[in-house]
Amino acid sequence: MNLNTILIVDDDARNIFALSAVLKAKKFHCISAAGGGEALALLENGPHISVVLLDMMMPDIDGYELLSMIRGNDAFAHIPVIAVTAQAMVGDREKCLAAGADAYISKPVDVDALLELLQQHLK
Repeated sequence: MNLNTILIVDDDARNIFALSAVLKAKKFHCISAAGGGEALALLENGPHISVVLLDMMMPDIDGYELLSMIRGNDAFAHIPVIAVTAQAMVGDREKCLAAGADAYISKPVDVDALLELLQQHLK
């Protein structure tokens, strides 16, 4: 059984539901946050998180700002963050990586590509 906990941060409940369903079927443990503040609280007080799937476009704290907060906190700066975004224009991948993401995947999410990224970042 896979003991890796994945934090899914997305303001759209449908995206959380879809990603959770796919990942739970692959024996990952998933928790979710509907925004940046909730995500920070889970990182600070929640279970051990192995990787964060982060939507970059959210209304309260966007993914770029949240990524900066994650990277700026020694307690969880080491956690791999995969940017998950509908932004798939030229330069968006580079912008996410430059902001501190470990990897980037665009929506709609290619499940096989996501699983490959997770395998790379879960050691």
